[in-house]
Amino acid sequence: MNTKFLYTLSFVLLFITNIKAQENIDKVLLEIAKNNKSINANNQFLETSKLKYKTGLTLENPKVEYEYLNGSSDATGNQKEFYIVQSFDFPTAYLKKRQISEKQIAQTYFKSAAYKQEILLQAKQYCIELIYLNKKQVELKARFLSADKLHKSYQKKLKNGDASMLDLNKAKLQLLTIENEVRTNASLINQFNQKLQEMNGGIFLNFRDLSYPLISDVPDFQSLINTLKGQDPVLKSFLKEQEINLKQVELSKALALPKMEAGYRSQELLGQKLQGVHLGITLPLWENKNKVKHQKAAVIYSELQVDRHQTAYYSQMRQLYTKYERLSSSLEDYKQLLATSNNKILLDKALKLGTISTIEYFMEISYFYSSIDNYLQLEKEYHQVIASLYKYQL
Repeated sequence: MNTKFLYTLSFVLLFITNIKAQENIDKVLLEIAKNNKSINANNQFLETSKLKYKTGLTLENPKVEYEYLNGSSDATGNQKEFYIVQSFDFPTAYLKKRQISEKQIAQTYFKSAAYKQEILLQAKQYCIELIYLNKKQVELKARFLSADKLHKSYQKKLKNGDASMLDLNKAKLQLLTIENEVRTNASLINQFNQKLQEMNGGIFLNFRDLSYPLISDVPDFQSLINTLKGQDPVLKSFLKEQEINLKQVELSKALALPKMEAGYRSQELLGQKLQGVHLGITLPLWENKNKVKHQKAAVIYSELQVDRHQTAYYSQMRQLYTKYERLSSSLEDYKQLLATSNNKILLDKALKLGTISTIEYFMEISYFYSSIDNYLQLEKEYHQVIASLYKYQL
């Protein structure tokens, strides 16, 4: 196959964006969400937590006692006593406990979602890294074919006396350098596929995409922050913690009210039977001391946690957006430059016609290759920062 065609094909692939990439990345993320052992373990922990927070919402177990006492003589007789009693907190305490339970379960869902998002973001970053490496491999293979052709050409020229050994050595050095880059890049592709396999619960995913996912227009920073802020599960978790602590204050106040008990009691002695109602009350003098103060302090702490996270969130998003703007501008400059010129073809013609020396050719081609490498690197970083900006949608 013509090496010029191969190189042109690899050059065109630098700018291809196909919806198939989005489908493939989405498919990989769905598989990892299903097979990742950490996510599965976290899902099981979620179910365990739901059951945990549903306990302790009902009344305490009733207490039942029965006594049979033998008398020392017939005149004394035998004594029988039966006793059943149910103790309970002030009624509003049970309502508060149930409300707290519902909020704790909701908070667990938010924590689970945040944990899952971090794993899926890492997986998406690996996919983007692999797209970059796959595209680079196409580029490097095209360079290798071109360098191999040039090396063989100089071997023939040397035999015919049209080239020097220095020229041949330069061509051979370029060939060996590119060959090493191909091997190194192939090794990196294998490493990142193994990382995806590990994240997929040991199931291999041979990710070979060459095109990045489609990206809709990114809005201005304030619009973006307003849209994504409501999707942040970490913030939702902190806000829910604040609600829980407020309810804990109400519960502490309810538990500071008297605890009551009611029941039935009967007694038989000397042929007589006594029976009636048992009523009791526990005065909360010491047991709940400082509990309300403790919960109020927890409310203040949770408010500070919300404020701290919002500040950190804004700062992180601002940094990501600034990086996005910088990369977007640089990427567009490189894209316009590389789309309107193909220095490789021009340099090959100039070398063939003898208008430039071998040294000039290898120097200029290295600049051109460096520009393409920079473009590929910028393109990868651009898509990685977009993925980080929109991680809350994973």
